[in-house]
Amino acid sequence: MVEMLKPEYIFETSWEVCNMVGGIYTVLSTRAATLQETHSDKLIFIGPDVWIENESPYFEVIPQKFNDWILFTKAEYGLNIRVGRWTIPGKPIAVLVDFTPLMTQKDIIYGHIWEQVGVNSIAAYGDYDESSMFGYSTGIIIESYYRFFKLNAKHQVVAHFNEWMTTFGAFYIKEHLPTVATLFTTHATSIGRSIAGNHKPLYDYLTEYNGDIMAYELNMTSKHSTEKVAAHAVDCFTTVSEITGVECEQLLDKKPDVITPNGFEDDFVPKGKKFTAARVAAREKLRSVAETLLGFNLSDDALFVSTAGRYEYKNKGIDTFLESLKLLSEYNNLAKEVVVFIMVPAYIKGPRIELLESLNNPAAKFDSINRFTTHDLYDYYNDNVMSAIHWFHFSNQQSHAVKIIFVPSYLNGSDGIFNKSYYDLLIGMDLTVFPSYYEPWGYTPLESIAFSVPTITTNLSGFGQWVSHNLHDLKQGVGVIHRSDYNGFTVATQIAEMISQFASLDEKEIKAVRKKASVIAEKALWKHFIQYYDTAYHIALSKKSLRV
Repeated sequence: MVEMLKPEYIFETSWEVCNMVGGIYTVLSTRAATLQETHSDKLIFIGPDVWIENESPYFEVIPQKFNDWILFTKAEYGLNIRVGRWTIPGKPIAVLVDFTPLMTQKDIIYGHIWEQVGVNSIAAYGDYDESSMFGYSTGIIIESYYRFFKLNAKHQVVAHFNEWMTTFGAFYIKEHLPTVATLFTTHATSIGRSIAGNHKPLYDYLTEYNGDIMAYELNMTSKHSTEKVAAHAVDCFTTVSEITGVECEQLLDKKPDVITPNGFEDDFVPKGKKFTAARVAAREKLRSVAETLLGFNLSDDALFVSTAGRYEYKNKGIDTFLESLKLLSEYNNLAKEVVVFIMVPAYIKGPRIELLESLNNPAAKFDSINRFTTHDLYDYYNDNVMSAIHWFHFSNQQSHAVKIIFVPSYLNGSDGIFNKSYYDLLIGMDLTVFPSYYEPWGYTPLESIAFSVPTITTNLSGFGQWVSHNLHDLKQGVGVIHRSDYNGFTVATQIAEMISQFASLDEKEIKAVRKKASVIAEKALWKHFIQYYDTAYHIALSKKSLRV
């Protein structure tokens, strides 16, 4: 039996370190505590110091502990860093780097990386420059630490880079620190996401797509180039699900060395009496906002249903979900009133002032023809959700069984209407729906069942595929629907039917389903999934040992 090689030092970098943007923040922040149990302060995260105007709420400085290294990095490399702790469970070491000094050197760096590994940065635009210079700076910071603390080939060191935004760091390490093992994880290929987002059939035609040609067609050449080169250049290439692994093999011409599914920690889920109290508080807040916005009282047994995530109208299946609600509204035998909360951040001005006034003073009657949105949108007429609401002739009248409430704000605890975090509201839901078309993993349904809220998803998400190996029935806690490029209406029909069936369950049956959902969530804890990262570290260190 081969002895597993284990890292002594782990450097991990992402644009989302101490920067809550999307799902990668959840991946890293929940995995950190498990890794820190074995690596303590030799686990070091590196993120962008983008907090110019306001201090990061996710970072706290460690006074004086790393002052000499900070000064060394400034003197030797001309980069300013701040060293502290990421305010997540485990509170690991975090380094925030100001990468902006590299922006004046970007053309020189692009030319060098082209000569070194062949990344085509000529067609770059948008966020490519900032991302690449941040990535390059992370490589510099790792080298600075390595030199200052006098590490050498005897130390087992791994540098783990997440998403294309950090790939330039991997190239830097490959050139300057061959004694460090490199890993690169793509959480979703840039070209795959682009194909899906541009309404091209990704799955039925996947084997016919050439990643390079599609990148040129969709103006994604540079991002695709750096991602593809990194996948081939690092010591270990990983992705988060089997479905994305197939995508990588076709579009990046590289099969992942190992699949590293996304786990989570349930320490953010309250237990016992605290759970019950949090659920009651959430339902009270949801009911209060809904009744004030709608202008009438909801039934006592109203079913609260939600969807959430980034505002990717097709990829996240928001379009299909809205169609399913139209079908559901036509049912004549719905057992309960259904209130749907669509929680996807959009372009907003802020909370609706008149709604806020009515919430704070119930005597101030809320009078508006817009009974759908909790926050003011900048452009109601071109918003996809609002357009669908009008297209399907929803009116949110009291006599209608299905009501839709659009929450287009980040739920960070200070949105102005709910003033609760997403998790603090999720715990109050009865059911969630995430009918994703493109979803390499899918944290939202996993988070849902962690709070004992049953969920509906599809087998085009990594999580949905993982669950469907064992079950697909909503009565087991998770309903998994087969989805393809062309069966949107069938998916919508099945969602409507599942919601209707769930609404007909009695209290005892719902309690049993909630229990089964939480049991599934336990199987996805990091203590079960960390083994895949152990394998990835072993692969990377084994390849490193062949060259040093």
